[in-house]
Amino acid sequence: MAPLSHPKVRAGWFREVSPVWHGEAMTLKVRRILYVERSKRQDILVFESEAYGNVLVLDGVVQYTERDGFSYQEMIAHLPLASHPDPKTVLVMGDGHGGIVREVLKHSTVEEVVVCNMDEVDISVAKAYFPHMSSMLSDPRVTTHVSDGSVFLDHHASAYDVIIDCSNTMDPGRSRSKEAYVQSVYRALKVGGNLAIRTGSVWLQDEAVRALSDTMSLMFPTVRYAYTTVPTYPSGQVGFMLASTANGRALNKPLRTIHDTRYYNAEVHEAAFVIPEFGRALLQEGNDIRPTFGPEATIVPPPARRRVLLLGSGAVARPCAEYIVRNPANSLTVACRTLSSAETLVHGLRNASAVALDAGSEEPEKRASLEKAVADHDLVISLVPYIYHVNVIKAAIKGRTNVVTTSYISPAMRALEADIKRAGIVVMNEIGLDPGVDHLYAIKTIDEVHAKGGKVKEFTSFCGGLPAPECSGNPLGYKFSWSPRGNLLVLLNSATYLSGGNQVEVPGKDLMSSARPYFISPAFALVAFPNRNSVPFREFYGIPEAETVMRGSLRYQGFPEFVRALVALGLLDMEQKPWLQQGLTWAEVTQHAIGASDASEGTLIKRVKELCQFPNEEEGRRIISGLKWVGVFSSAQADIRDGNLLDTFCALLEPLLRFEEGERDLVLLQHKFVIERADGSQDTITSTLEAYGEPDGHSAMARYVGVPCGIAAQMVLDGFFKEPGIFAPHSKEICDPIRETLEAHGMGLVERVL
Repeated sequence: MAPLSHPKVRAGWFREVSPVWHGEAMTLKVRRILYVERSKRQDILVFESEAYGNVLVLDGVVQYTERDGFSYQEMIAHLPLASHPDPKTVLVMGDGHGGIVREVLKHSTVEEVVVCNMDEVDISVAKAYFPHMSSMLSDPRVTTHVSDGSVFLDHHASAYDVIIDCSNTMDPGRSRSKEAYVQSVYRALKVGGNLAIRTGSVWLQDEAVRALSDTMSLMFPTVRYAYTTVPTYPSGQVGFMLASTANGRALNKPLRTIHDTRYYNAEVHEAAFVIPEFGRALLQEGNDIRPTFGPEATIVPPPARRRVLLLGSGAVARPCAEYIVRNPANSLTVACRTLSSAETLVHGLRNASAVALDAGSEEPEKRASLEKAVADHDLVISLVPYIYHVNVIKAAIKGRTNVVTTSYISPAMRALEADIKRAGIVVMNEIGLDPGVDHLYAIKTIDEVHAKGGKVKEFTSFCGGLPAPECSGNPLGYKFSWSPRGNLLVLLNSATYLSGGNQVEVPGKDLMSSARPYFISPAFALVAFPNRNSVPFREFYGIPEAETVMRGSLRYQGFPEFVRALVALGLLDMEQKPWLQQGLTWAEVTQHAIGASDASEGTLIKRVKELCQFPNEEEGRRIISGLKWVGVFSSAQADIRDGNLLDTFCALLEPLLRFEEGERDLVLLQHKFVIERADGSQDTITSTLEAYGEPDGHSAMARYVGVPCGIAAQMVLDGFFKEPGIFAPHSKEICDPIRETLEAHGMGLVERVL
């Protein structure tokens, strides 16, 4: 049996990262993982911690620990019960582990407790790992229902003296709005009934707390906020919204003494309702008196304010957006074809809004919407597919709006240069990772060598966006950190480079055969192959003396051979296939693609061997096993896309080669310069980037594309470029300030002389 693992547990530590922590995180040292399951409703993790005993985690959020859970359980139970004159019937929603029921049963007046829990797995997990709590669920006064709480309430009008809700029923995405849910709870209470709902802390979740208070005040005559301390909850506190159908009930006054408690007593009961002044002002007056700091504290006069439009909401867009809104003078609009995607990207960002735009559409109405949006902003950042940049630039010319892209300057973009200059705008390009960061450090080293009278005899540069080694366990050793289609298409491009003074041409069909082992460190088994046309970079970088100039891509060993097999089988073919129709299984698609006599696995494999001509049996087994894993021999129905094999194959690969929760990517970039110094001696200099993504945050690819793009955008806004035109970071004047800013953010390459 394999040892248990969970993406939230890495290097012996559990890490809770959640939007409610607002730039914070909570970690616990893990002794051992006890239980992992993905139920129909939630992800469940139980582990034994170093300091808090057994810990229950649902959907990545700590729910209970043996060390501090009693505080929460006692307070959410005793605050509503002890302030009720005679509680007999109690409904507890979400207490699948039984700890709150334990506290409810300490009240001698209680005759019936109903537990409503959405997931029966919670109950079984509690019995196994928290038996001291779950045993209370077997008390004869307790009845347990596995049901949606909202549905359950509809069938139990005027049934309960006290309702305790510790579920996630109030969270976004549940079946009802807050208003509808609170109405259901109100109807389920008897006359004079009390309610306690778990809510957030006024330190971190003030908006949600106030919104719930306002909603409950519309229906309940008495509403009060209380809180308790729980070290493993966000900010060390958890809040409760208390309410009663009785007008004027003193929820803060206990009416009886509760025995056998560890946290709760009469004094604590009353003190729980005494909240800090900033919390009182916020909840009772709607007045936020907390200190302002950072960008929020900066007053920007109207002439200094700038409006930025970001087109595209892909994987690299968020770090760019975050960089833009750091500057309090900037307001950001994020636009995507689907409004929901744009809204997701701007969630939590200050001075940011979302709209729906289609940069690629030729429809007059959509084109007009794009032109108006571009004209309404001071700068547009285009992170849409490169083929749409021309549409964006044409709109920018019309609206006299500056543009920043991360893409290479295409001939179609260059053809607009005269119009760009007439419009008086700046179009800054090639400022992501590759191209982008690679330019910054190539120019730096080349300039330093030339300044000392030296020459660059050889220049090679290879970059790869890869899964981190521990996440690379698939037949390709690869995962998609950007467009799957784009990832595969670059593998079909022809390449041109200089080697020993000679120009070398590599046809696209032979690109993978040109891959060679490449050493960066003993930790990586890498191969490198050329990418596009490297020859112009001898001019771009100002190294006419260089005899070798090659730019290319990095992959883990074994990747090129697998891709060669895909090409040989026709699975990367972009041509329309009349026979490629919905309803085909993948085995049938493969049969047609490779010309096999039937769709049986044996026949398909035999034909694959004929087409691929594997160099040896071991390599053949590896590739064929990989093809089985991908599913091209399976009876599963193929998702036919755009009538061609490439897009259809992309649909198959997307779910298989995506980064899962808790996984991280790796960006490797290395320049290698063979230089001749003024005294005739030679050296080899390397500039190397090895950057890993954050398992629960931004990928390395997103950071190293988005942040440089944001830096360049801010330079354009600040008036760095004095003349209009098309620009790229190919000069010291442009590269140095971007590189220095990048390094100030802890990002950049490390230089060594070998």
